[in-house]
Amino acid sequence: MTARLPVFPLATVLFPGLVLPLHIFEERYRTLVRDLVGRPEGAPREFGVVAIRSGWEVAPDAGRAVPGGGEVVLHEVGCTAELRQVTELDDGGFNIVTVGRRRFRVVDVERDAGPYLTAEVEWLPEPAGADEVTELLAARVIAVFRQYLGLVRPGEQEVSEQLPEDPTVLSHLVAATAALTVTDRQRLLAIDDTAARLRAELRLLNREAALLRQVRAVPVPLSELASPPVPN
Repeated sequence: MTARLPVFPLATVLFPGLVLPLHIFEERYRTLVRDLVGRPEGAPREFGVVAIRSGWEVAPDAGRAVPGGGEVVLHEVGCTAELRQVTELDDGGFNIVTVGRRRFRVVDVERDAGPYLTAEVEWLPEPAGADEVTELLAARVIAVFRQYLGLVRPGEQEVSEQLPEDPTVLSHLVAATAALTVTDRQRLLAIDDTAARLRAELRLLNREAALLRQVRAVPVPLSELASPPVPN
């Protein structure tokens, strides 16, 4: 089953259940917010957030070229953002608060149908409940993640004490919270099976923790340091 969604390309990865605040200043995305707010009561007010694989998603201003121009290329898997709070600003922009809701795979992107991108998407499955293997993996991830947080944020014990017990929710929280690259996060988002996602996170957390113990810093690829920020 497919659906058509408005799409917001970003230089970040959104996961189900995670909060994503955004400052909206481009006119095309102001239009998107107004369209969502104008939907009938009870209608879903959500749009798709998809991480940018390459390119720079910035609308050119009159008379000004966009650095690193070229058509933006999106990753294949994204997550819907449900509009929860909207604050209109004096300049016509918006501050919004969204929450990740459900994962999808992009089937086709429509670039010329309106002021903002839309895409035909297919919904990806989320497991209901957990088996014994998943529960055991979740317990291991919690233990390793607490050690990792102790290295990254020494003294902030409250964060590690508030980890969710549900394995799927935990897997999304860890993926969004750990200091991972967009590429790593995107790979985690694309995994359908909770157990497989938790196994991947164990490998990543052990890798990051080992590096932190050695150099006391989180590595970031040079390609990401060189990438321009993407306004939202």
